[in-house]
Amino acid sequence: MDSENLWEAKKRNNPGHSAWFIARFAGVRAEGLDLDGEARLADALASRSSRILDAGCGTGRVGGELARRGHRVVGVDLDAELIEAARLDYPDVDWRLGDLSTLSLPGEEFELIVCAGNVLPFLAPGTAASVLTGFRDHLAPGGRVIGGFGAGRGYDFADFFGDVERSGLTVAGRFATWQLHPLTPESDFVVALLELPAASA
Repeated sequence: MDSENLWEAKKRNNPGHSAWFIARFAGVRAEGLDLDGEARLADALASRSSRILDAGCGTGRVGGELARRGHRVVGVDLDAELIEAARLDYPDVDWRLGDLSTLSLPGEEFELIVCAGNVLPFLAPGTAASVLTGFRDHLAPGGRVIGGFGAGRGYDFADFFGDVERSGLTVAGRFATWQLHPLTPESDFVVALLELPAASA
């Protein structure tokens, strides 16, 4: 099994990739396009002032917006350049450098974990189930996970739902967009709402 995170592999082959990524989203925001759809859904799922983990936070666009809406956010990403960009744009949020495959935040639990922006397909092949298990282990009682990613990225939706089952989480909802359109066999994006089994909650 290849243990290299695919984002890190992309950076190794193209050292300027993170800078390009940062500039891309800065440009999109400057154009006035909506970048807050994921955060609006996460906000609707969370109680006021919830503890939320932005897993694979990147430049902080989701977690930063959730913090602006009054939540207590911790963001984790393995890319130091992206973490630095998040700290510059949202200095009052708790951004941490870390790898989701070895996520360990002792004593910290979250009402909601958000994993947006195609993070899951960039994991090292074969590690998604353990990452999802890590999410499960960091959920507060009654907590949930919301995550989404696109098709055609080497991680099939069926494989994802199999990994969810292996992680000990259950699927509470399957959608095709962050606006909760229904998932169909033709969908090219998946958004999944996950939770602890009733006996574990």
